[in-house]
Amino acid sequence: MMISDADGYLERTFLSPGSIRATDLIVSWMQDAGLRTWVDQMGNLHGRTDTANATAETLLIGSHLDTVVDAGKYDGSLGIICAISALKVLRIKGKLEKLYRPVEVIAFSDEEGVRFQSTFLGSAAIAGILPPTALQISDKSGITVRDVLRENSFDATYEGLVQVKYNPKSVWGYVEVHIEQGPVLETLGYPLGVVKGIAGQTRLKVEVSGAQGHAGTVPMLMRQDPMAAAAELIVTLESLCKYPDEFLTYDEQCGFFGKESLAGLVCTVGEISCWPSASNVIPGQVNFTVDIRAIDDEARKSVVSEFSNQVHRKCEQRMVNCTIEHKHNAEAAHCDLELTMQLKHATSSALRKMPSDIHGDLPILMSGAGHDAMAMSHLTKVGMLFVRCRGGISHSPEESVLDDDVWAAGLALLQFLDQHVNQ
Repeated sequence: MMISDADGYLERTFLSPGSIRATDLIVSWMQDAGLRTWVDQMGNLHGRTDTANATAETLLIGSHLDTVVDAGKYDGSLGIICAISALKVLRIKGKLEKLYRPVEVIAFSDEEGVRFQSTFLGSAAIAGILPPTALQISDKSGITVRDVLRENSFDATYEGLVQVKYNPKSVWGYVEVHIEQGPVLETLGYPLGVVKGIAGQTRLKVEVSGAQGHAGTVPMLMRQDPMAAAAELIVTLESLCKYPDEFLTYDEQCGFFGKESLAGLVCTVGEISCWPSASNVIPGQVNFTVDIRAIDDEARKSVVSEFSNQVHRKCEQRMVNCTIEHKHNAEAAHCDLELTMQLKHATSSALRKMPSDIHGDLPILMSGAGHDAMAMSHLTKVGMLFVRCRGGISHSPEESVLDDDVWAAGLALLQFLDQHVNQ
């Protein structure tokens, strides 16, 4: 069964009808696992164990229920289902009420940021880092986050955001299970790996405005064409991120970053729009998005700064107007070392219980993709477990994982709960 806002492909965005239907289904799964459920003022779904030691710090486990457009079915959802399944096993074994500390599963309402181009609405609210101005962010139709919340009977006020925020003193840590979205585990032949950190991310919106005109009458040398300018800027971004040595200066002794800081640097233009978008009209305006990611925050900021310089320089040369809007910025998140080692030990123990010919140390990976753990790292210590996916393909209906790998992830999470939560 596919719960989607679209016919023929998977799409669930922030508090969309499909997301609401998915929430209702997950509520039933959580209650079947013996969890007490509720939905907070940002649309996040919670399922919590009631334990004798209710005042102990809570272990949070979660991932997101929203998707990209034409998505795969494992991104986000797998982590929610693994967590609920592990707790259901504890309930069946009569151990759920014996947990030393409360365990809470959270299905976050927005991680992908498809509708409002602002990721982590759900987890950032819980972590207390979502600014009140986020309520005013609008989608392409001019509908704001506040409008969507009110349409779904949520408070949609600053006071409502304050209610969503968790007290750091009440939380023990956060764990997330997620597909790798990359090819490393498959290449190494491992079903699972633990994560040591997540790359920082900057999202920009570039607007290029020129002189709209007739495609057949304006001479080439007299044009102020924002489409041609945007094309040059996009190619410049590609060159900057492929060959940063040709654009940036490195000097570690003077406090600048070293070349190794740009390992894994990636830049993407994922969306382009123009007005009036007709084949016989020179556009008047072209907009495009930019996504820049790197493990080192200072290196990423330098790339963003250099791209901004290139934009203004090239737009001036072409006599078009350019503006750059910062839509999202997330600092790199480093997983807690002790929690990472605990997850590694639990995962290794789980894999030994399964028939396999795996030998050697469990891989410890960096994540180039953003995850809710980035936002939650502002609240508490975080740890992540990656699950192998075929070909490293994600954000695509071709996304695929092996049943045995899902089984291994569930066992690893159950082992973690047994070793570090259950008395």
